[in-house]
Amino acid sequence: MTAVPMVELWRGGLLESSHLGHAVICNDAGDVVQAWGDAGAVIYPRSACKMVQALPLIESGAADAHGLTERQVAFSCASHMGAALHRQAAADWLAGLGLSEADLRCGSHAPEDKTERARLAVDHEAPCQLHNNCSGKHSGFLTMNKHLKAGAEYTEIDHPLQRAIKTAFEDVTGEDSPGWGIDGCSAPNFATSVTGLARAMGRFAGASDTGDLRSRAMHRLTRAMATYPEMISGEGGTCTELMRAMGDRVTLKGGAEGVYIAILPEQRLGVALKIVDGSDRAKDAAITALLIKLGVLEADHPAARRWLTGPQRNWRGLDAAQLRSAPGFAV
Repeated sequence: MTAVPMVELWRGGLLESSHLGHAVICNDAGDVVQAWGDAGAVIYPRSACKMVQALPLIESGAADAHGLTERQVAFSCASHMGAALHRQAAADWLAGLGLSEADLRCGSHAPEDKTERARLAVDHEAPCQLHNNCSGKHSGFLTMNKHLKAGAEYTEIDHPLQRAIKTAFEDVTGEDSPGWGIDGCSAPNFATSVTGLARAMGRFAGASDTGDLRSRAMHRLTRAMATYPEMISGEGGTCTELMRAMGDRVTLKGGAEGVYIAILPEQRLGVALKIVDGSDRAKDAAITALLIKLGVLEADHPAARRWLTGPQRNWRGLDAAQLRSAPGFAV
């Protein structure tokens, strides 16, 4: 099968743009409940699999040995906007480990948060690795690395940390990864099918705090993310706004190049989607459509209206266009 239309942009009564993709919903037993496009399409999950990358941190006992809070557990799964609270959270975490920003291997980029970006400009200060949207994940990596007493280059593919992540990744997806690529933050990102990613999220959805070690770790990660949504993206971010809109019922995580996952514990369902052209606009709209379909988000909620159901306004605030679910998708 090929990718199918998922999101359309209409302007002046004409179809202006169409975004194609693949999506799969799996239950906690790993069964495909519903799919669109090619369920077997091989993708890089990118940051949508950060809770999988954090499993060794929890399962090894490193998180408890170093006294991590649930807020830090959530932050280990973040793709944050580099706001002051994110920068400080990373700095405090590293200080607690006896480490510093120089120990990170994620690289530096300007924060997406407007207030922090303005502060840097006024203070004539360059962004540092604490601003990197993956600094929370890398703080978790460094915590696990200290627990392992392993080498400083923790992003190398043959490092014990990355070997542990690959083992966990292949177990929860139920697939041998066909390969890996270097992510934006320099860590390996293991490929899987859209079904494999949805299967993993289904397992997270069915996890409990009374299950085995893996189940307890999954439950802890997703509950922490839902409890501290401000740590996952930040004010104005899709993950943060949509999770707040649903209370603590659903855990969401986006990834670069059009990937999104959702974990629905009440329904014991996991969702994975990939927009083929990598559009952020389309992935935000597509996951919103699926959340509405699954009954966990009201179509007229302000967050839903922002990402899908409301008008697209131009720079003067005029209603200029409309995003829509493509016919046949999310139904």
